[in-house]
Amino acid sequence: MQNTAETGPDAPIDVTPLLDDPYAAYAALREAGPVHRITGNDGNPAWLVTRYDDVRRALADPRLSLDKRNATPGGYRGFALPPALDANLLNMDPPDHTRVRRLVVKAFTPGRVDALRAPVRRVADGLLDAMVERGAPADLIADYAGPLPITVICDLLGIPQRDRRDFLAWSDALITPDPTRPELMKQAVGAMLEFYTGLIAAKRAEPGDDLLSDLIAVRDDADGNRDGDRLTEDELTSLAFLILFAGYENTVHLIGNAVLTLLDHPEQLRQLQRNPAELPAAVEEFLRYDGPAPLSIRRFPTEDVEIGGVRIPAGESVLLSIASANRDPVRFPDPDVLDRGRDLSGHLALGHGIHYCLGAPLARMEAVTALEALLSRFPGLRLDVPRGQLRHRRALRARGLISLPVAW
Repeated sequence: MQNTAETGPDAPIDVTPLLDDPYAAYAALREAGPVHRITGNDGNPAWLVTRYDDVRRALADPRLSLDKRNATPGGYRGFALPPALDANLLNMDPPDHTRVRRLVVKAFTPGRVDALRAPVRRVADGLLDAMVERGAPADLIADYAGPLPITVICDLLGIPQRDRRDFLAWSDALITPDPTRPELMKQAVGAMLEFYTGLIAAKRAEPGDDLLSDLIAVRDDADGNRDGDRLTEDELTSLAFLILFAGYENTVHLIGNAVLTLLDHPEQLRQLQRNPAELPAAVEEFLRYDGPAPLSIRRFPTEDVEIGGVRIPAGESVLLSIASANRDPVRFPDPDVLDRGRDLSGHLALGHGIHYCLGAPLARMEAVTALEALLSRFPGLRLDVPRGQLRHRRALRARGLISLPVAW
């Protein structure tokens, strides 16, 4: 892999190594240079930033916009969503981002996360009961890491039990699309838009004790909001849609990656089984070591910018490599070593700056609770297949296992 600063924008590097062996590939890229021109597996060109200091600064740089309307005309557009699902925080810059995030924080409070801790543990214990009843082996992704966050999200949003089977099917179609049947994704988008529209109408008529009802109250509270300081109807629907992706996919991968990391480090697994109070700190190292989101949300410079000595023209795609930054030895000595005692302040797994993950407390709580329940229940947890047979999803933007067969 060659440095773009030397080869120029017409010689993008091959991203296959980033899919096959990402951490070795990122190490080679960091060594070769701070910024590289790539062509993603979606066929779109982008600038890839690899070193910690550059990534951290860029995450907080207001010149790097998340709004696709700032992309070069005819350039990147991404997956086309209807406006009612696309008006979310991942596509917004200030002042809209500031307004919406401030309003959402009113409903997404630490108190709500704390209130979910006991219910999350009950869900985790129930899933583990079912695994025991079926007997070993089990697929920890399909049987545990996947069902846990989708149940939490449905409870959080107040999605009725009768609708959850359809909700899960649509979610899977969007998060793990079948490349041979692209129409399924479009169908899922249409079905989910219709579902959310109906659910919001129902909760507007009869509010419940859930986050979606709180967001509706924020949307409709004309007296409690300053003029213009409120959610639009599209922003309300889009936020509910975003919570699915932010709360489901990343948490599945965080739990799965953490369990595999522990299985690869059996002595640390045993230490955490003996001292579960150390799990919150351990989760921070799991996030740094093998986090669920290797790349930040794609950004578009609103003017020509210089990153790592490389000039990037306005409107071109910029990808900030969280995975590479978190393995940068300049910031984290011996970065390929799992070290729960290291200084983890400033790891970038959950972002940095104004776009820092709003659901970070929930993700951390779910991961800690899931691991605590699993490790206490199965002291003899082990892989049920040779390590070399495990496969990760072939995606630049997500780092997660397809399956994780285990026995106990």
